[in-house]
Amino acid sequence: MRTLSILSLLLCGACLGVAAQNTTLKFSGRVTDASGKGIAGVVVNNGRHFVKTDRQGAWSLETDTVVSKFVSISTPADYRLPQSEGLSDGFYVAVNKLAANKGKHDFTLERRQQQSDNFYYIAVSDPQVRNAREMKRWRQEAVVDLVETIDSLKQQREVVGMTLGDLVFDNMSLYDEYKVSLKNTGATFFQCIGNHDFDLRYQDLHNMAAGTPVYGEMVYNRYFGPTDYSFNIGKAHIVTMKNLNYVSGKRYIECLTGAQIDWLKKDLSYVPKGSLVILNMHAAGWNRVANEGNIRNAAELKETLKDYNVHVFCGHTHFCQNNEVAPNLYEHNIGAACGAWWAGWVNQCGAPNGYMVVDVNGDELKWHYKATRRDFSYQFRLYKPGEFLTQSSFVVANIWDWDSTCKAVWYQDGKSMGDMEQFTDADETIAAMKKNRSSAVKTAHLFRAMPSDKAKEIKVEFTNRFGEVYTQTIRLKD
Repeated sequence: MRTLSILSLLLCGACLGVAAQNTTLKFSGRVTDASGKGIAGVVVNNGRHFVKTDRQGAWSLETDTVVSKFVSISTPADYRLPQSEGLSDGFYVAVNKLAANKGKHDFTLERRQQQSDNFYYIAVSDPQVRNAREMKRWRQEAVVDLVETIDSLKQQREVVGMTLGDLVFDNMSLYDEYKVSLKNTGATFFQCIGNHDFDLRYQDLHNMAAGTPVYGEMVYNRYFGPTDYSFNIGKAHIVTMKNLNYVSGKRYIECLTGAQIDWLKKDLSYVPKGSLVILNMHAAGWNRVANEGNIRNAAELKETLKDYNVHVFCGHTHFCQNNEVAPNLYEHNIGAACGAWWAGWVNQCGAPNGYMVVDVNGDELKWHYKATRRDFSYQFRLYKPGEFLTQSSFVVANIWDWDSTCKAVWYQDGKSMGDMEQFTDADETIAAMKKNRSSAVKTAHLFRAMPSDKAKEIKVEFTNRFGEVYTQTIRLKD
């Protein structure tokens, strides 16, 4: 109770301080190349207002420091993404640093020596490390696998990484080691905030009293910068946003605020209509199975994105689900790096621990879910009859990166038997891990086929939306 009283006094004092002084300051500076030459047309924003740099690369923004905590640039595609030891950096400045430097700050960018519209994009969901044991698994399993993948990919083109929130599990003291774990992977890694990345003691900034010295995303901001930002690479405009209304003590609502929707509209106003937009968020918008994690204002977000070719990458649910929302809007809710919270090797839907690797060619995307410690050919799990308890007479395939363009067919002793039957149930591997099997989350990316009593061999053939074929064969009898 005494702690709450002290906090209340601090907040009241802060509010009085806000009332007693002008909190709107004029910030300005330049965006230049390494030689000091100004770069025109760079988009700069303070979380509320946007400007473009002039011919000399100059920018200026009136900024209310109560509501805006950063000024950031949207790096143009013909400049390298600013980074330090492989971690995104240098594209933002905190308003308190600006204020301490007489309101001045210059951003420096390095022009690309070669232009390319092609790059690799790696989306990693929910490392969610809680303690030293889980950090060890993250570093020795997920990160080792990521580095091996990046080592191969970077020989061909640039690699950009994005972690989609829940970097830690309510344990801010692990941020230092988390940052170290992603240094010098060979990719430039960006971050998105998740519900477990807030300080439990506070609400997020927009819910706290004006001028508060403390708020929920404060520690995250200190390590990773703004929660809403954008950049450009190739033909893609990439946006990352916080989509959690955090109300402290692990309580939150999945949604974007009205101010954030306005921010996104302004950000996209600088992007030609029809462009490829990659939107990163923690919570999903359009899951159809186990949909309680969807953001409240998904319809408003969809309307905001209607003029663009959009791929949304998100996590939060610890399962895989592809959602074809509209002809221009595809959502990838990807499996978590930690799976079902580092309890084993699978997510809630039975998909393995892993991450998504995306091949971006101009404005076209081709993607593959990469299971940790498995190669890219591992795209589904196959159960023999009797192994999947609720489907004991069937061969069952769990195909985690499924969408409506995919195809699953089966062969019995070399003879084509046609399409497998899709059904919704809890995956057997995750159900077997539960004390109460009925508590396992259901998934729709399950397929079954009933072999005859005399069948000796079953082959399942999965063809993904890109025409790539993956097969697995099981022997039923010798």
